[in-house]
This record gives sequence, C-alpha cells and structure tokens, in this order.
Amino acid sequence: EFFFTKLSLSLFSAIFMAFPVFASQIYAFVAPGLYKNERGAFLPYLIATPIFFVIGAAVMFYGVMPLALRFFLSMEGGGDGSVTIEMLPRVSEYLSLIMTLVFAFGVCFQLPVVLTLLARIGIVDSKKLKSWRKYAFVAVLVVAAFLTPPDPISQLGLALPMLLLYEIAILSVKFVERSRKKREEAEAASDQL
Repeated sequence: EFFFTKLSLSLFSAIFMAFPVFASQIYAFVAPGLYKNERGAFLPYLIATPIFFVIGAAVMFYGVMPLALRFFLSMEGGGDGSVTIEMLPRVSEYLSLIMTLVFAFGVCFQLPVVLTLLARIGIVDSKKLKSWRKYAFVAVLVVAAFLTPPDPISQLGLALPMLLLYEIAILSVKFVERSRKKREEAEAASDQL
C-alpha cells in the first residue's frame, strides 16, 4: 500500500505541477494560427484556469476537508455496553478521497472561466444565465452529489461555492457584454469618420 500511495501521490503532484507547462505549450502551438486580437482574448482564460483550480483546491483542503473529517469522526461511537465503532483510515483511501475532492473542486471552480468564454464567443449572455438560475441551482446540487462523498458536509461544501461562482460568472458575463458593446460603438464611430 505504501508504494502505490507514494506512486499515486507522485503522479497527481506531477500532473498538478506540470499543468502550467502543458497549457503554455498548447498556447504556443495554437497562438501562431490566431489573429492578434484572438490571442489577446485567449490569454486571460489561460491564466485564469490554473488560478481558479488552485482556489478551488484550497477551498476544499482548508475549508471543506476539516469539516468533512470532523463529520466522519463524529460517526465514531461506543462505550457503556454499546458496539464500538472506530474509524480505521488507510492512507490510500484518504489520499484517494483528497485527490478526488481536489479534482472535483478544481474543475467546478472553472465555472466562471467557462461561462465567460462562452459569453465572449456569443453562446450565452447574462439574461440567459439569469433565466437559467433555478435550473443551475438544481444542476449544481446534482453535480455536487455525484462528485463528492455521500455526506452533506462535502456536498454543501461544493454546492455553495458553485452557486456563488455562478453569480460571479453572471457578473463577469455582464462585463464582457459591456466591453463588447463599447468596442462595437467605437468601431461604429470610427467607420463614420
């Protein structure tokens, strides 16, 4: 168990640390085929992606995980003639739980980046996102139920930040719409000259 735990931890750490290199290499490959304005539009998303992933991992590790572990430990019981239930954690299971939750939180924290990119392309707008809010609420709860262990602490620990991120994404999409409108007005004014 110790060997495979070290191996999986090394693999996970290597992927996590190498992601910026992979992303920059992909960007270096794609960038020559893009126009200058397209390159400038793509770069902020390339920078925001690992930042939001790290924020999601930090929220999980420092916020949700201590609460979830406290919840799991509260399930221990026994004494006074009752059956004793004692937690016997294994390092591999703990590491698997941590890696799963880090990945789930990191991916879910990409919500503002993805929705802002979709708005920049023109697929979604802030009005659509506002009208989809009730469906997003249900979808967030379903995603949190699938990606986290079946305890309410980790599910709510993922669902609440995702709902906040959805609202942040709406604000970000509004910002993209305003900047697009200003750019179009400036182009229209320059065309009239």
